[in-house]
Amino acid sequence: MPEVSIVVPVFNERQNVDRLYQELILSLKTQPRRFEIVIVDDGSRDGTAPALHEISKVDKRVKLILLKRNFGQTAAMMAGIQNARGDTIVTIDGDLQNDPADIPMMLDKLDQGFDLVHGWRRNRQDKTISRKIPSIAANWLISKATNFPIHDLGCTLKAMRSDVAKQLELYGEMHRFIPILAHQLGARCTEVVTGHRAREFGKSKYGINRTPRVILDLLTVKFLTDYKPSPMKLLGMAGLIASGLSCASVFATAMMWALSSVAILTNPLMILAIVLAAVAVQMFSLGIIAETCIRIYFTSEKNQSYQVREYVNFETKSQSKTDPIAPADQSDLENSNTDQDDDHDSQFPRLAA
Repeated sequence: MPEVSIVVPVFNERQNVDRLYQELILSLKTQPRRFEIVIVDDGSRDGTAPALHEISKVDKRVKLILLKRNFGQTAAMMAGIQNARGDTIVTIDGDLQNDPADIPMMLDKLDQGFDLVHGWRRNRQDKTISRKIPSIAANWLISKATNFPIHDLGCTLKAMRSDVAKQLELYGEMHRFIPILAHQLGARCTEVVTGHRAREFGKSKYGINRTPRVILDLLTVKFLTDYKPSPMKLLGMAGLIASGLSCASVFATAMMWALSSVAILTNPLMILAIVLAAVAVQMFSLGIIAETCIRIYFTSEKNQSYQVREYVNFETKSQSKTDPIAPADQSDLENSNTDQDDDHDSQFPRLAA
């Protein structure tokens, strides 16, 4: 069994996957832990999947998960995490901007007693206007809103203990909030400076247009971290505030009628009181509904936010009928995990060609 699982979500990264594989192997060979590489192809359409199949043929430590379509980075990352077998899980982007050479350092940091180590791209090699400035503003806003000190939530390079990673509930675009969600679970988190490189091949899937999504996700995270166990605390409080304001408006209306003979029915404050009373009823009703949903959630089985088309090199997963790779026997798998495979080293030139 591997001790470390490297989870790599990729989407249209045909020009990067061979070099990424080689850099990961070279980096992981510098540390003593047995490892596997779980690559999740998120519905690529540029030939990434065939390239990954070629890599998996020569190295059984490379596990492939091919999703049926593009579900997004969060779903792809969750697919990799849920199928990873290592006690430690490392997530890294497939665009080669994260440096795989930082992985051993992060694993050593994890051994110091932390549950999650997340990277800080202090010297980002991205465009200033469309990437750096929005990222700085978003990280500052998120840090203030969640009271979680962090410099770079957008860095995919993270190392975390498997029991923490598999408890995370990731959907939408929540992968950027992994440290905050893990902290909410009681994980001990720390941040380390990691390298960052300019993209050489392919196009970035992120830009300033994602800022509104980040803000909306922040609202979701704030709600989940503070009020998920009991949403009535938020919705009920809003209902109480609306009720209080409604009563104040009724009192003011009554005083105006008693002191100045202002008509009650045409008084704007009376209309405001009716509206606020309706809002209060809605808040209390939503609170009850939310509490009921939470109870159902905590007592029902979780659903997956993705659908897998094919598993490759997973002994316990059924292989696709079109999969040309025969399942390896247990002795082959043990040899590929324990020996640092001179055979794989000799085959690097074929992948790089």
